[in-house]
Amino acid sequence: MEQFLIIAAVHFLALLSPGPDFFLIARTSLSAGWCVASGTCMGIALANGVFIVAAFTGTAAFRPDSMLFVALQVAGCVYLLYLGVQFVRHAGNSTLQVSVSGRHAALTQPLVAWLRAASAGFLSGILNPKNALFYASLAAMLSGPHASVGWKLVYGTWMFSAVLLWDMLIAILIGNQAVLRRFAQTLPWLERISGVVLILLALGVMIALLRR
Repeated sequence: MEQFLIIAAVHFLALLSPGPDFFLIARTSLSAGWCVASGTCMGIALANGVFIVAAFTGTAAFRPDSMLFVALQVAGCVYLLYLGVQFVRHAGNSTLQVSVSGRHAALTQPLVAWLRAASAGFLSGILNPKNALFYASLAAMLSGPHASVGWKLVYGTWMFSAVLLWDMLIAILIGNQAVLRRFAQTLPWLERISGVVLILLALGVMIALLRR
């Protein structure tokens, strides 16, 4: 039980640190509301689920020295650059008025909006190379009885649920009307800062790859 608490705590602390997924959830929730952003949360959780299964089953393709993992890192860098540029380019367009119209558009085609958000969330999660490394590291921490199939199922279920519930909480809090009004004035700067962070993260990973 002690090992479970340690790994669960490490996993949750990692969730607290803002990354590409956080910025995507925040922007979607601000522009279209938390109901649509729940699709983003589900997509991110499913992407994490892919890495969890790959790590706990020892899939060789997701090891840092594999060609697939290198290709995943390159694709992830391109996607992060794309997100960063989009955030900076459209900064200031997600004002309170635009958010209200975005919510109205989401109401007219809720399923389409939700599926698009889910797709964007899955891409954000699956193209983040740090996810693969993180879950591979957690899987390596398992030892003794905790390395059994039963315990791996417990860990996997816990991690998937923690990611989904935490992201949903973020979407609901940020998508709240009172919070939205507070963000209305500062949102353009938050989007610019988020975009720059994503671009720098992508460039950092690219430089690390070139130095190998």
